[in-house]
Amino acid sequence: MKRQTRTLAVMFADISDSTSLYQKLGDAAARNIVNACLQVINGVLARYEGRLVKTIGDEVMCVFPDADLAVLAASDMQAQVSATKPGNYPVAIHVGLHYGPVLVEENDVFGDTVNVAAYLRAAATAEQILTTDAIERCLTAALKTCVRPIFNAVLKGSEQESTVYQVLWRTDRTDLTDVNLQPNKMIPGDTGALLVTLDEERVRVDQWRTGIVIGRSKDCDLVVTDNFASRRHLSIKLVRTHFYLFDHSINGTFVTLGSGEEVHVLRRELLLDGSGEIYVGRSRAERPSGVITFEPDRRSMYRV
Repeated sequence: MKRQTRTLAVMFADISDSTSLYQKLGDAAARNIVNACLQVINGVLARYEGRLVKTIGDEVMCVFPDADLAVLAASDMQAQVSATKPGNYPVAIHVGLHYGPVLVEENDVFGDTVNVAAYLRAAATAEQILTTDAIERCLTAALKTCVRPIFNAVLKGSEQESTVYQVLWRTDRTDLTDVNLQPNKMIPGDTGALLVTLDEERVRVDQWRTGIVIGRSKDCDLVVTDNFASRRHLSIKLVRTHFYLFDHSINGTFVTLGSGEEVHVLRRELLLDGSGEIYVGRSRAERPSGVITFEPDRRSMYRV
């Protein structure tokens, strides 16, 4: 298929807290519920001229010809999932929408519009739909009453602050939280991906690979050989728009931050902000083998 540029509304819809679903119910039962939820989402698309681009784990990416259809589809998805309880279980979804130019190639779509929609999906909470002023400006008068501004953000492809809107999909709006639109009320931007390196091996944590495990076990994403390391010593995960280190070990993890400060992390989490070094089981002063480094990659974490 020939590459072409089109203006489309891009949507990401994701099942909220699906990880705990697998932990509570087990793989088979959780997967059945996830599949039932995805079927409900996909069933809505045709009614609004939507096209499924891809399914990525527990989320879907789809496109619509205009802003009205995207907002109506997202609202219908929320209503259907809330009412039907797919798989007879009370699951929820969260949705991000953006409207703008995209590069269409081989039935896939690329570009900043895609990145922004994915970012808003990550920023949204359960049962929430977040969108942009690009969508709001294009809505018909009737649908403009269904969105409200809730905070600001610097979105991918722009150096200016943009307003982020919430789509009010419920018919009963009596229990809405009042919005305080302070000028400085900003949510974190797309901070990019995190590059984690051990010796010659490098892995990237981002939207498509949201977590890695480091330890002595051969099935870890990065394998360390130090006997002070536990088999599955630590994990690094993308949580919404930030990267966290979670220690699961006996001896703890020593993290040297960009400031030079060393932090001992034992059975807790640590926000990884900027660049630094990770020492598994022993501090930097003990000269352990296998130094792990982490650094941000300022390209969008939501590249597709």
